[in-house]
Amino acid sequence: MTETRFTPCAETARDFRDALGAYGTGVTVVTAMTADGPLAMTVNSFSSVSLEPPLVLWSPARESSRHDPFVNADHFAVHVMAEDQLALARQFASAGLNFEGVTWEPDANAVPALPGCLARFACARHAVHDGGDHSIVIGRVLEVTSRPGKGLIFKRGQFGGFVGL
Repeated sequence: MTETRFTPCAETARDFRDALGAYGTGVTVVTAMTADGPLAMTVNSFSSVSLEPPLVLWSPARESSRHDPFVNADHFAVHVMAEDQLALARQFASAGLNFEGVTWEPDANAVPALPGCLARFACARHAVHDGGDHSIVIGRVLEVTSRPGKGLIFKRGQFGGFVGL
């Protein structure tokens, strides 16, 4: 097995991205309501921050056309995708305003709530921090909805499920 060692820089950006992709993550879809209607983005940069107060974070890319509407949203929801929600995750990976064929209902803060997810975290924007070519959006969790099931996983540029031992 050949090991590669490098210093992250512009010339090694692809290698750096590939190395980061070795870490498998869950797949989420973040939603918000904007003046143009419901907005969504598929995200794997989701993490818990604090239990008290209940805080989570996610990181939209600054180059995304969806960055500013999400960073400026007072409320948003993070949906943890179930293993059978690959089509929905792919739809919102490329087209955040395309809710065609998507069933959703507004939550208490008018944020689109997607059904069938393993968990949904309804959040109020708590803080936004500089994160280089991304922003770090921290949300205070106002309400959680969850159910049992298997999650959708993203690793090395591919979607898949989790196989237990």
